[in-house]
Amino acid sequence: MSVAAASALHVTVACAPGPRQVLEIALELPPGSCVRDALAAADLARACPELDLDACTVAVGGRKAGPEQPLREHDRVEVLRPLVVDPKVARRERFSRQGARTAGLFAKRRPGAKPGY
Repeated sequence: MSVAAASALHVTVACAPGPRQVLEIALELPPGSCVRDALAAADLARACPELDLDACTVAVGGRKAGPEQPLREHDRVEVLRPLVVDPKVARRERFSRQGARTAGLFAKRRPGAKPGY
């Protein structure tokens, strides 16, 4: 193993172009690389043409990251698609369809049990 190979950063770039689809690209980058360098090396525009990279958020290890954030060994750079529906709105709609008696803690009450227990 050469000295240059030993000092290279091993990084994974992951994106989900659609529901239940995950694309992971393993990269070797020079030391001092940042998130922007990893995204450029992964060439996601060619790998996922349907993904609008300008509308996506980038995270490193599950935390939002900027393009200039430096990378460390074995970091995972994640490209996150924008949400289609706000989770709070989706929960509210789901709850209104199900009703109060069939959702939440009290959905599976024992027969004859007091309300709320």
